[in-house]
Amino acid sequence: MAPHRALRHPLTWVPSLYLAMGLPNVTVGVVAAIIYKNLGVSNTDIALYTSQMYLPWVLKPLWSPFLEPFQTKRWWVIAMEFLMAAGLGAVAFCLPLDGFFRASLAFFWIIGFASATQDIVADGVFMTTVSIKDQARYSGLQGMCWNMGAVIASGLLVSLTGWLHNKAGLSWVHCWMIIMVGTGAVMAGFGAWHLRTLPTGEISALHGQGARAAWPALKESWVSFFQKPQIWLMLAVVFFYRFGEGFIEKFGPLFLLDPRSAGGLGLDNESLGHINGTVGTVAFIVGAFAGGFFVAKMTLRRSFFLLALALNVPHLTYYFLSHAMPTNVVVIGAIVAAEKFGFGMGSVGHMLYQMQQVAPGPFKMTHYAFATGVMAMTKWATGSISGWVYGLCGQHYATFFTFVLIASVPPIIFAWLAPFPQNGHDFASEAEKQSSPGAH
Repeated sequence: MAPHRALRHPLTWVPSLYLAMGLPNVTVGVVAAIIYKNLGVSNTDIALYTSQMYLPWVLKPLWSPFLEPFQTKRWWVIAMEFLMAAGLGAVAFCLPLDGFFRASLAFFWIIGFASATQDIVADGVFMTTVSIKDQARYSGLQGMCWNMGAVIASGLLVSLTGWLHNKAGLSWVHCWMIIMVGTGAVMAGFGAWHLRTLPTGEISALHGQGARAAWPALKESWVSFFQKPQIWLMLAVVFFYRFGEGFIEKFGPLFLLDPRSAGGLGLDNESLGHINGTVGTVAFIVGAFAGGFFVAKMTLRRSFFLLALALNVPHLTYYFLSHAMPTNVVVIGAIVAAEKFGFGMGSVGHMLYQMQQVAPGPFKMTHYAFATGVMAMTKWATGSISGWVYGLCGQHYATFFTFVLIASVPPIIFAWLAPFPQNGHDFASEAEKQSSPGAH
């Protein structure tokens, strides 16, 4: 490990690392749906096919041990960022083609696998470079930057396409080509920055031993994971925590964009982008900081149920919007901002629960990948059935968002039942060990 990299201050690389994780994740899972909506693909096809692109995040525990014998965590992060940059450029050049849907989906899949791989090793760099004490200190910043990358993708970039379409008179194809090329350039920029700033991360014991060494590690990581106390209940907590939000993530933008004749609010891309990007970003940041402050004051164990309420109760906003059908964009923006605030506040609890309760042990990087894979399974499951649920609701948004309220009850129940096998004393002891001289 290069010492000068290991000693770099976390503020030089943690914000950019987690921005670079959130941006492609939501580009694949959410922005792709808006692209296809603008290009005339049906809601049912959008929900079905874009939801399958969450599978790389679901399946990433299967290949995470095979990253350990080859290269360093830093190498994998940077390689994946440049691969995603190339993939986004390829998506851009697919859009004018007659078979753009299938071709662009193929490249989005490649971007998805690269992004999921980056998630594994980036979290590994963070957890093996930053002390337990500093992990708690930077957890709010970490989560905020990941979700800021997500909000930038679904907000500012979408808003820019609306401006290019409405003000510059470009076709939707050309608007999205520009945005995809620009997003690819941003990912390449992250790769170049991380060449200078990113620590190497802890070198795996499997490093240099070849793929054969990964098979026993894969088996042991799986066996040890399911031997953790109360693991099935913890996984249920992780899976259901954002269950209702999964339906909103997939159909919320479609509802805001659909014309009023179809039961939507009839916004254009520019308005949607301003709501998600400007107002939504501010609301999310305030919520994330509030969540971090709340956990710091109360501890995760005592605040977890309240954070779950903060995330799920604001789903009432979409229920209200689908019934009241307001026409004032400021009113719509304020109501969506309330949901974003709750999402920002509640997501802090979700992330910390996975990192502090599910992941600890000898395979911390792989086990954290397991936990985030289960979280991705929520998005895959809710997204995959959301089109079917929308059809069962008679393609009526008011009925659909009534269902979402019902789907938001199990997360609250499981948060109340959540086990905390890792107590505060264990973390304090580990923090003292890592902060002592010679700990590294």
